[in-house]
Amino acid sequence: MRFLIVHQNFPGQYHHLVRHLVAHQHEVVFLSEPNANQVPNVRKISYFSPRASDERIHRHAREFEIAIRRAEAAATAVRQIKALGFSPDIIIGHHGWGELLNLKDVFPAAPMLGYFEFFYKTKGQDVDFDPEFPTKDEDYPGVRSKNAVNLLALTLPGSHGQTPTLWQKSTYPLWAQEGITLLREGVDITACHPPAPRASRSYTLPNGFRIESKHKMVTYMARNLEPYRGFHVFMRALPAMQAERPDLHVTIVGNENVGYGAMPPDGSSWRTTIMREMEGKLDLDRIHFLGHVSYDTHLGILRRSDAHVYLTYPFVASWSLREAIASGCAIVGSDTPPVREFITDEETGLLVPFADPDALAGALLRLLEDDVLNRRLRANARRYAEASLDLDVYLREYDQLIERLTHQPLVHAKPKTVEVLGPRKRALKTR
Repeated sequence: MRFLIVHQNFPGQYHHLVRHLVAHQHEVVFLSEPNANQVPNVRKISYFSPRASDERIHRHAREFEIAIRRAEAAATAVRQIKALGFSPDIIIGHHGWGELLNLKDVFPAAPMLGYFEFFYKTKGQDVDFDPEFPTKDEDYPGVRSKNAVNLLALTLPGSHGQTPTLWQKSTYPLWAQEGITLLREGVDITACHPPAPRASRSYTLPNGFRIESKHKMVTYMARNLEPYRGFHVFMRALPAMQAERPDLHVTIVGNENVGYGAMPPDGSSWRTTIMREMEGKLDLDRIHFLGHVSYDTHLGILRRSDAHVYLTYPFVASWSLREAIASGCAIVGSDTPPVREFITDEETGLLVPFADPDALAGALLRLLEDDVLNRRLRANARRYAEASLDLDVYLREYDQLIERLTHQPLVHAKPKTVEVLGPRKRALKTR
């Protein structure tokens, strides 16, 4: 079968699907903005990134204007491959940035499977969730305008949707949900696994510091260190924990950019802002900011973790949460809808109110002190991953949805090894 897959940051959400299709010798063309990532036997084509919006355009319309330009650039690129004789059996892509909006004009006969990630609302979700950062009345129109691409995508003829969690599906209007299939994203539970029973507890961090077996290590990971992922709450929980546990070391993985929400008022990073607030309250020798790390290091840190923190607004759940569960981490999560879909309190982890650093510190100290509880939650988390996050099950359900939309069987040739080169560089073998 011939696939046109679209994501502005190749391979994005599709790295597992792409290697699965290529391993079974399907023809894959991937449309993306230029980047260095490569997958052998994938025909990667690029479109030019749209320029920044003109300042004369209303601030609430600038994101949509860039999406329209992106849609135009994407359609121009695929017209070139159509002229060379390529015609996809199905188009699969992420609706978030607009690339898919014009592709049905180029390939009207191809069904489209679009990734619907999140439908923004001014109440009841991420906006105004954190009382520390209230939304100004004049900013509510900007929140609604973020759905412009969403709404256009929901009207595309011959298009069906997918989304990875019940929570994310529930954010969409009821009239739209019928056309969106829940397709739970899996993780490679072979790569993401608990430590071996007799594995050494000593671990050298990327900064060269050696975590000894006698140390306790609490881990926090996010793409960016920002309020949406509870970075400010986590940092405020640390003084009480450090006072209670002189053997505690904390590792923090994440960039200092802003992915979601606003920058601090002074234009600095949230790390700078929070560290300024916490000045004199922390033993910085026991806190290790690691920035961006390789995927293998990411998994190694999860395996060494004694207690892992995952906090989020009512927004999109991170891949790192799934990977931490599969790695058998003892997790303390925020009692918010995205997390509750993965973690059951006292069974597969502990849940605490998002904005309560004292509750977070208490739950983490409990995990560090109660070995029986810690082991039980770890074992239950791993069992949950094996039952609900298995990559093979996810890909099999993906295959079935593709067959339903294309009305033809997805015949797989004998699998072969596929190597993904880029941020997640390692040999990936089909099972």
